[in-house]
Amino acid sequence: MKLFHPYTKNMFLCVGMEKLFLFHKSYKKEAEGLKVTMKVTDEAQQEQQLRGADVLIQSLKQQGVNLIFGYPGGAVLPIYDALHKNPIRHVLARHEQGAIHAAEGYARVSGKTGVVIATSGPGATNLVTGIADAMLDSLPLVVITGQVASSVIGTDAFQEADIVGITQPITKHNYQVKDLQNLPRIIKEAFYIASTGRPGPVVIDIPKDISAEVFETSGVGDEEVYLPGYQPTRSPNYLQIQKAIQVLSRAKKPLILAGAGILTAKATEELKEFVERYQIPVVNTLLGLGSIEGSHKLFLGMAGMHGTYTANTAICECDVLMNIGARFDDRLTGNLAHFAPNAVVIHIDIDPAEIGKNVPTAIPIVADAKEALQVLLNQTFAGPDTGRWLESLSDNTEKYPLFYKADKQRGILPQQAIELIHRLTKGDAIVTTDVGQHQMWAAQYYSFNHPHNWVTSGGLGTMGFGFPAAIGAQLAKPNSKVISIVGDAGFQMTLQELSLLQELRLPVKIVILNNRCLGMVRQWQETFYEERYSQSLIHVQPDFVKLAQAYDIQGYKVETMEEAEAVFTEAFNSNEPALIDCRVVQMENVYPMVAPGRGLNEMIGVSGE
Repeated sequence: MKLFHPYTKNMFLCVGMEKLFLFHKSYKKEAEGLKVTMKVTDEAQQEQQLRGADVLIQSLKQQGVNLIFGYPGGAVLPIYDALHKNPIRHVLARHEQGAIHAAEGYARVSGKTGVVIATSGPGATNLVTGIADAMLDSLPLVVITGQVASSVIGTDAFQEADIVGITQPITKHNYQVKDLQNLPRIIKEAFYIASTGRPGPVVIDIPKDISAEVFETSGVGDEEVYLPGYQPTRSPNYLQIQKAIQVLSRAKKPLILAGAGILTAKATEELKEFVERYQIPVVNTLLGLGSIEGSHKLFLGMAGMHGTYTANTAICECDVLMNIGARFDDRLTGNLAHFAPNAVVIHIDIDPAEIGKNVPTAIPIVADAKEALQVLLNQTFAGPDTGRWLESLSDNTEKYPLFYKADKQRGILPQQAIELIHRLTKGDAIVTTDVGQHQMWAAQYYSFNHPHNWVTSGGLGTMGFGFPAAIGAQLAKPNSKVISIVGDAGFQMTLQELSLLQELRLPVKIVILNNRCLGMVRQWQETFYEERYSQSLIHVQPDFVKLAQAYDIQGYKVETMEEAEAVFTEAFNSNEPALIDCRVVQMENVYPMVAPGRGLNEMIGVSGE
């Protein structure tokens, strides 16, 4: 017996199949939905995953970095992408050299560590001059360079350069990141090394694949700095301090040489208290200017090749020379046979390598300048009787001052221009310079009222330094008046950074002391090469006023002191950037001067000669 009619049976079969089809369709839809959800979740997780570049930016923020100078390129694109997602203020220089000099100016004025980013190959090599400059002048920098992928390092890949090898002699330390998991530790160590002890530049070279790699370890920045081989000595040895006290107590003609170490250690108040308590005169190195107020009665001026007669004479005649935070470099000492010949030398420096390197030192004290002076101030001892000594030095200052011979017919003298800048700014401006004649005139005639207001290239003597450094200084102290005194030649090495003044409207005032030549080169050719001015006179120049206008900056040209008075006043009172082409006498020389190979006691160009 048949229970179902064939037709009915088929109908039930169809209904069953339809239900099955609908169930399958529904299941498929749900599965696809689940797939989509899983895909979205995976993508969200991937977005949350930190890559090497993200770790770098996060680590920089943990170090308190709020300003970066740099220039992007292929090898650092992951870093710049991370910077876009997690911003830190970035200043796009128009050349890597401009970026690192700006970072140097920022570091010098702010006391913070400057940060620079550049790509591999030419980007990194364009930083080399600035790295060497920072090393010699003890400026804290962390320099981050991109590198080609790890797999092609050593194959002469496109834009590959061995920046670790290149910078080994001119850095305090450098790293190449080979394992992403070490990056947070390396960043911490780099900032610690750069800013402690004797400050200096640290390079971190990051291959592109490391920047793009996923970071697997949780807790970025949890690592503690542990560097058992690097332990700067900050506190002075008690016995050495006692020896110094004994020598100072017996001295008849003591002298303090104050270098940039005073400024780095923020020890200006301690220095002032110490010299006033014991009535000991002070001379500065070039980079030490500002460590004591320029108008202080115990300040004798700058020592060295273009130092004052009184400062150099004091070094030659003193019986105790106390060097605090200065290198005994050749521009300071002159012929070593004649340097402080009668003095017991006390040298306080945080870098033990500098003590005894050039000048025999009787009492070495490895210590931070501030801590050493604090310990000295806490000791009770009878100070030296310096009355006659100070009287003699005062007579020298009166008899042999810095001098120049002004003549309206000749035009503006560079010294006059510097004095005008000083008067209009009341000695309170931040002054940056390149290197050469204008640098020495600024050091001689701009008397600083405050520390950290003098930014110049001392050890390396880098042309093109002054203008970008002024940009960094202005960013460090936005409310301060920043004057960049430059030569016409050095300015043309980094003038493209005018674009930053245009973009950021930074109120930097550029004063070009334009003598239409390579001033110091020309002076040496006049003095030592029988006036053979080989390639030192510049007969063709751009129109600097039009150049300024091209960057939407106010430009001026002055040729007389009357014009200078009016223009400088107008420009300095403005809150906008300005460029002043100040035409000065070409054949003016920097005096006094210690000729190469001569002692500090053999100066030429001294007034009264």
